[in-house]
Amino acid sequence: MTSPKPDATPARVLIVDDEQAQMKALCDTLRDHGYDTMGFCQGEAALTALRAQPFDLLLTDLMMPGMDGISLLRHAVSIDPNLVGIVMTGHGAIDTAVEAMKTGALDYVLKPFKLSAMLPVLSRGLLLRRLRVENVRLENKLRERSKELEAANRELDAFASSVAHQLNAPARHVAGYAQILLRDHSAEMTEKAQRRVKVISSAAQNMGTLITDLLAFARLTRMELSLESVDLNQIVVEVRQQLEPECSGRNIEFKVATLPTVQADPSMIRQVFFNLLSNAVKYTSRREVAKIEIGSSSQAEEVVVFVRDNGAGFDPQYAQRLFGIFQRLHRAEEFEGTGVGLHMVQRIIARHHGRVWAESQVDQGATFYFALPISNGATPA
Repeated sequence: MTSPKPDATPARVLIVDDEQAQMKALCDTLRDHGYDTMGFCQGEAALTALRAQPFDLLLTDLMMPGMDGISLLRHAVSIDPNLVGIVMTGHGAIDTAVEAMKTGALDYVLKPFKLSAMLPVLSRGLLLRRLRVENVRLENKLRERSKELEAANRELDAFASSVAHQLNAPARHVAGYAQILLRDHSAEMTEKAQRRVKVISSAAQNMGTLITDLLAFARLTRMELSLESVDLNQIVVEVRQQLEPECSGRNIEFKVATLPTVQADPSMIRQVFFNLLSNAVKYTSRREVAKIEIGSSSQAEEVVVFVRDNGAGFDPQYAQRLFGIFQRLHRAEEFEGTGVGLHMVQRIIARHHGRVWAESQVDQGATFYFALPISNGATPA
């Protein structure tokens, strides 16, 4: 393409040359080839015109008294970052023209002009201008969509939180009255009726647990990320204290290596360890001696932390399903749970720009990993 299409809006070219006759001749020639041109002999006047109306291309002489082409180009791009600049120069100033390209000019054309050489340069400049404008349009559209998505997510989180709060009281009432019924009237019930009431009580308790998990998940999505230096060793100590009731009466061997200090949100990372360690405690419940190991390793760009157990394990082909919300690989009769905990782990680590994964074999234990980037400020142990 050597000139704009006849049916397209003419491309606007701002021409600056201190030789008035040459400037006018160039304006007329390019106008004959479908461009909408405006010419000036001084850079200041051209910048005034650029502030008042948009142009697609700036075609400027390189060597001019007062404001030269490089200075003009710098000022012009500060007014319109999408403007494409092309400099005109004589054979003796090619090095200067190359320097102009380093400051943002697309190309240069040599004087005296050959139209066959200039038109392709203008066409490339016009194409670049259109690409820049389209890129800005797409970026603005993406920002608008991101804002819409953020607003929709906030509404969804608020709705989930509201629904969970509304369901919490009825679930507690059902579970409570079912237990009262069994306590006060079991003698009057048949064995079959007692089993049914126990099922009602168990289902209501499970619903309450799910609601609690959903509330925790809703709070997580609304929490602001507050990064600070976190000693993971202290976090593990605190979480193990929280889990003492679940560990009571069991033979559990904990093996904890020295862990790194990382830049993270302390409450979120505490939730990660709580979910991973409570999972390890739960899925080793059928082992005479449960073994839970916590360790870390440092790699080129990230610190990796793992929690390993000798519990029930899982089929490795379903590993990625573990981190989806409400996804479970074991029946409720085997191990209770809601399928929210590991999804929370995944969401938290993703917010820290990290990653999570798991390795396992059925009945051979499982290892859960999370990695935090060194760029977050993680310090190896």
